Amino acid sequence: MSAKIRLYVEHPLGAGQTIPLDRDQAHYLFGVMRQAVGAKVALFNGRDGEWLAEVAEAGKRGGVLACLEQTRPLQMPPDLWLIFAPIKKARTDFIVEKAAEMGAARIMPVQTEFTNSERIRQDRLQAHAVEAAEQCGGTFVPEVTDLQKLSRLLDHWPQERQLMFCDEAEVGQRLFLDRVEGDGRPGADGRCPAYRPGEVSQPGSWAILIGPEGGFSEVERKRLHGMQQAHVVSLGPRILRADTAAVAAMTLWQQSLGDW
Repeated sequence: MSAKIRLYVEHPLGAGQTIPLDRDQAHYLFGVMRQAVGAKVALFNGRDGEWLAEVAEAGKRGGVLACLEQTRPLQMPPDLWLIFAPIKKARTDFIVEKAAEMGAARIMPVQTEFTNSERIRQDRLQAHAVEAAEQCGGTFVPEVTDLQKLSRLLDHWPQERQLMFCDEAEVGQRLFLDRVEGDGRPGADGRCPAYRPGEVSQPGSWAILIGPEGGFSEVERKRLHGMQQAHVVSLGPRILRADTAAVAAMTLWQQSLGDW
């Protein structure tokens, strides 16, 4: 029997395991969704796959669910980070939600030289990632990290992780994502190589970088173009808003190198 309601829980899941519900979860299940003892619920915790559970106890301030059987194993996303500069609240929420739905393994807000937002509510953004996973049927929840400076992130950049650099200054250029031209190092002009579609079967570790509404500074662009791991990608002939760019970039990466 399948369940129409999916719920994220922190508790371990397994055969015979009981899961206590907190007040908010109990209100949602029993007050909003009108479930009662015996109702079936799909549970996931980002580690143990998806489990079919049954309501064993129901109350206004709490309840208990009992695991019955695993319905789906844990499905890990590709090793892909989405790095972006926070923008207005609703649009930042949108970026986090879509990144979780589209298969980011980690979501990383960064502060660039032209970032307007100096702080974020990491716990609120993490809750949005959880809600997105609940709604899209995912069994994994990406971590949303706290805000950090882009320069600091680049100072400690992993040697093996490739970087899809979405540079708004390249708008209109036909640069695509897929295979490195040459040895992948910056050329004599300091520019990193483009990628072209459809020739990488095992992409490995990657990240996508989306800039702020004001774009990247010249200092940031020069540093990024000089990185061995960075690859410039144009997102078409028009400059996209940051939230649109995040969706477009993830679509391009997933279609060329991901699990779509």
